[in-house]
Amino acid sequence: MATVTYAQASRHYAGTERPAVDKLDLEIRDGEFLVLVGPSGCGKSTSLRMLAGLEDVDNGAIYINDKDVTNLPPKSRDIAMVFQNYALYPHMTVYENMAFALKLRKTPKAEIDVRVKKAADMLQLGDYLNRKPKALSGGQRQRVAMGRAIVREPQVFLMDEPLSNLDAKLRVQTRSQIATLQSQLGITTVYVTHDQIEAMTMGHRVAVLLDGVLQQVDTPRALYDTPANVFVAGFIGSPAMNIKTVVLTDDGAIFGQMTLPLSREQVAKARAEGGDGKVTVGFRPEDCQLVSATEGGMPVVVDLVEDLGSGANVYGHTAIGDASERFVVSTERRTMPNLGDTVFVKPRTDHHHAFHAVTGERIA
Repeated sequence: MATVTYAQASRHYAGTERPAVDKLDLEIRDGEFLVLVGPSGCGKSTSLRMLAGLEDVDNGAIYINDKDVTNLPPKSRDIAMVFQNYALYPHMTVYENMAFALKLRKTPKAEIDVRVKKAADMLQLGDYLNRKPKALSGGQRQRVAMGRAIVREPQVFLMDEPLSNLDAKLRVQTRSQIATLQSQLGITTVYVTHDQIEAMTMGHRVAVLLDGVLQQVDTPRALYDTPANVFVAGFIGSPAMNIKTVVLTDDGAIFGQMTLPLSREQVAKARAEGGDGKVTVGFRPEDCQLVSATEGGMPVVVDLVEDLGSGANVYGHTAIGDASERFVVSTERRTMPNLGDTVFVKPRTDHHHAFHAVTGERIA
């Protein structure tokens, strides 16, 4: 069991203006499943590779438990890594792939056999131990890669987008298997993905990165309900939150003929630090309702309707000031409009989010 701590850890590549990872402060608890998520190039894989010892730490430090591992080689860190491309030896059987690291350690054959077969049973690979990787499906290969990590019994699992090569259905199935397995083993796990749905469904906590900077780390529910800034608000959630910067008055945010009410404190904070009469407001698609024309909603012309069976996502546009703005609303299937219809959208009371128009920070 182990804790992992990034202490002001930075990585700067030669020839680049900004660090790939910039003063990362992050503590991962013993037995926790922490997911690093963000868009391509945000520094999540670099952060993982710094922990693995595959990238240098230019400033700051990394600790496993209370031991400084910043300058230790990978083999001395007691970690096991699962890669995106499986990294299996094609000439070896499943058994030999899973046993390879233990053989290098000169582990007794009897112990190797017990560990490999135990891991194979956990991963439902018992019938495939004598096969070579080319005879396996993508999902089976990924489970072999997991098994190879499990048999080593490391302090920390590191997983770098392990599901990105799988098809959608298999990805959903495998992510539930990984989450269940991690819960059973209780091994501290750091998992990298660009898929925010994957992050939200697997992680005990999720750390959101942008341009090498940690934006927020919290439980999936807290990230969704109280995003720290505009980026987190727009990145977490599918469909994405509707976020617009609009005119601010004493009463709130003006959306055409509709006013979203804000408290006096929110209005005052929005006007501070050069807010300049604007405020950024967001509301999630499911926190809206379609109302009649007389109920004070915002008129939206429907551009696309996604019929999801259990419900529908309605995409459309409306005029705010001199601009045409896009919106998406989630609704029940029985109230699903048609393409080209004009619907009236109204956010549910107290379900909208306010952010400073300049800094992008949440206004509580």
